Amino acid sequence: MKTNLDFTPLFRSSIGFDRIFDLLENASRITAIDNWPPYNIAKTGEDDYRITMAVAGFSQDQLTITHQPNLLLVSGSQSGEDDGQYLYRGVPGRAFERQFEVADHVKVVGASLENGLLNIDLKRELPEEMKPRRIAIAGSTAQAKPRQIEAEKNAA
Repeated sequence: MKTNLDFTPLFRSSIGFDRIFDLLENASRITAIDNWPPYNIAKTGEDDYRITMAVAGFSQDQLTITHQPNLLLVSGSQSGEDDGQYLYRGVPGRAFERQFEVADHVKVVGASLENGLLNIDLKRELPEEMKPRRIAIAGSTAQAKPRQIEAEKNAA
């Protein structure tokens, strides 16, 4: 059963969240799920993340990592001839392309390939103008005298 969510009421009370609503709408669409190569996403610090992909049989020059705004694309292709006739092939050697949606201000810090695992380190770096800051509240600059209401004095 497919349910489409209507985000129209949220547009009335929010400004600048169009990208989030687009992400939610895209996530609700059912696409063909390709689960190869397997991967993990771990939070390694407050603003640090690591994607670990199992890419057995691929070398560094056969893998490509591309970082575009709000998108991380990891692809791999093996070029070359198979040298033998396989009786059973448990390690797939097919080309792949995996996309990850990344938030604003998330940067790729580095990548490494070790023991058939591709590790991609990410860090969220907020610009200074986006970090919370305390706003000082200024007092009144003019020292006004308190106004007093005087009643007419009646002589007794």
